[in-house]
Amino acid sequence: MMEGKANTGVIQKDRIVGSGPIKYLALMLSGFLISTASISAHADILDKIRDTKTITIAYRDASLPFSFLDQNKKPIGYSIDICLKIAEAVKQKLKLSQLTIAYVPVTSALRISTIESGKADLECGSTTNTPERRQHVAFTIAHFIAGVRMVVNTDSGIKNWPDLRNKKVASTKGTTSVKTLSDRGQVRSLNIVLLEGREHDDSFRMVEDKKVDAFVMDDVLLYGLRAASKNPAAYQVVGDALSTEPYAIMLPKDDPAFKALVDLEMARLIQD
Repeated sequence: MMEGKANTGVIQKDRIVGSGPIKYLALMLSGFLISTASISAHADILDKIRDTKTITIAYRDASLPFSFLDQNKKPIGYSIDICLKIAEAVKQKLKLSQLTIAYVPVTSALRISTIESGKADLECGSTTNTPERRQHVAFTIAHFIAGVRMVVNTDSGIKNWPDLRNKKVASTKGTTSVKTLSDRGQVRSLNIVLLEGREHDDSFRMVEDKKVDAFVMDDVLLYGLRAASKNPAAYQVVGDALSTEPYAIMLPKDDPAFKALVDLEMARLIQD
């Protein structure tokens, strides 16, 4: 810049030329515009629902009592009921005469990518809100708090975590319980052999068939699987809780309008 000229800044395609207050202001403005553009690119869920008159719910088929299939293969459960309330709130907000509910099945391993890719608007299962997952998706207000424990055969003699030393243990792929179990095995040097089921019923079946000595998972899910088994008395849920698991409905990131509506309905349900 020539000597004696006013301190100015010019925004070019890939850089900002200049210095001083104007350059600082230009940097702030550039960052704001980029941020706003990013939000606008994602903030279209309500528009999509309005145009298609359809909201898509991702569900689990074996997360009793939160999300599972009834005898007619229809998704039901506590989390499904909550999501249907949210869907009704969306319908009212958009002033739609009708709103179609489309269901998409997901597994523990695929649920986050399904929401992140926009294949579903809500995930209504038994998903724990964690900092790592919030890097990819958003969560509404928690609706249930679980603890990680284990289900074993009643005659196994297993009562707590030290009893798993040198045992075979199942958990479900893509869950927080896998990491929790691995950490506990390292800390206490239990020398456990970990097998991963595709879904919770697969993991529970390993206990039923005595292929493993225990199935580690959120206690409420273990009680649901035990209750639905052919002989509930043959199984016990035991062990001190390893962690606290806050369940919440999962939704896409970077859509503040949609999240605000979902949060508002969750708050209404909690206060009702």
